[in-house]
Amino acid sequence: MREFIVEADGGSRGNPGPAGYGAVVLDAATGDTLAEAAAFLGVATNNVAEYQGLLAGLRAARALDPAARVRVRMDSKLVVEQMSGRWQVKHPALRPLAAEAARVFPGELVAYEWIPRARNKHADRLANEAMDAGARGEQWSAATSTAELDARAGAGAGAAGGLTEGAPLESALPVGDSAAAARGGVDERTSRTGERAARSGEPTSLSGERAAPSAERTSRTGERAARSDEPTSPTGEREARTGARAPSGEGEARTGEGAWSGERAAARTDDRARTDERARADARARSDERAARTVASPGWAPVDLGAPATFVLLRHGETPLTPQKRFSGSGGSDPSLSEAGREQAEKAAAALAGLGTIQAVVSSPLARTRETAGIVADRLGLDVAVDDGLRETDFGAWEGMTFGEVRERYPDDLNAWLASAEAEPTGGGESFAATAERIGAARDRLVAAYAGRTVLLVTHVTPIKTLVRLALGAPPESLFRMELSAASMSAVAYYADGNASVRLLNDTSHLR
Repeated sequence: MREFIVEADGGSRGNPGPAGYGAVVLDAATGDTLAEAAAFLGVATNNVAEYQGLLAGLRAARALDPAARVRVRMDSKLVVEQMSGRWQVKHPALRPLAAEAARVFPGELVAYEWIPRARNKHADRLANEAMDAGARGEQWSAATSTAELDARAGAGAGAAGGLTEGAPLESALPVGDSAAAARGGVDERTSRTGERAARSGEPTSLSGERAAPSAERTSRTGERAARSDEPTSPTGEREARTGARAPSGEGEARTGEGAWSGERAAARTDDRARTDERARADARARSDERAARTVASPGWAPVDLGAPATFVLLRHGETPLTPQKRFSGSGGSDPSLSEAGREQAEKAAAALAGLGTIQAVVSSPLARTRETAGIVADRLGLDVAVDDGLRETDFGAWEGMTFGEVRERYPDDLNAWLASAEAEPTGGGESFAATAERIGAARDRLVAAYAGRTVLLVTHVTPIKTLVRLALGAPPESLFRMELSAASMSAVAYYADGNASVRLLNDTSHLR
């Protein structure tokens, strides 16, 4: 019977934010790479991206041999523990992914193993290649991937530079160069703040994991703190872990005072390595289990705010007026979607269904948004709630006109409108100031109603731009400095202390 090793990883630059996964299938006997898989997911959470990576790896292994034994190795404690049956899968977005992963191979043929991030470099690089490709508006391509070469080069550089096996490679990379670094706010891992350390009385590493009591505590500098799971000498020089021989054949542990030698030194080092490894494993397990029950907050905010209310903002698909760039607010003809708009809505629905993150759908009352929301909700198996506060601005007498036509007929009114958020469109339309007040009230109402949940809001250009503007604390004129395409997605997270984090703006990758 053949045996494969599947290594998988996923990351989200925002949580939720632009996300991707990577997976590699290895021959367990030779270590040779048999298959690679990676993809950009659009907007997703870290945990969803990790499960998608697991699914891709298992499917690639099954395509090679459906009767093979598979050993899955991931640096996600949450996924490993849940798929091993030791932790329950409580999040509704993860349950179908976990169930699907369990069906790829018979349970008796699959075993799960947690590994440090430094040993998951290949999958990590694939995930980042996918996210980078998505940022460029492209799909990941195996033909142009250098993940395997980069992972091997990184391993070689680690050995040459004194990095020992198991030392986090992220400590030698700029922030954002690994999928682990992309996890800015993670369901599974704690945030990277000193505040948590101050409350717990224990220093934290860059990943939020507690350092083992015997491990050297490392500082955070403005550049990046050097980080290691291994004990360090008084001079800060890492000691090589003696549980595994370094590629160069050097097996002696180093200290800041000098090299130990002889059997006595080796025995003492082995004992200490085993003790430290057990302590680190216990600390990681406690940290990961605790982190799995919380969501990291952005920036320097405290970590005890709970999960944010996350609004994924979907602009409706095109109507016949959209390509003509005509004013189309809440006081006009209320057009339905065009054929192109319905196709855009279907693509958005497919992308959101693949992510598995949306827990509720709320729509503006206008026809084009309700139609878009209905297409998405049908795909997700959800109902559509309607909130009148999400409707578009009423553009008064300008409804149905192009910008040029308005300038020709109402030049003074248009100039006033462009110069002040308090100005109303001709004929008693709604000012941007009034729109902002209405949108702010709807935001507060929905944040309270959907605290800690991820909700799809299907709405219009002005409401979405206003939500982004208010989250950023930007002035009203910023509304004229944002591009928002039909059927594009944006995302804003709202925290219990009133802070907000803009995670995404005008993403159209799902439409390509």
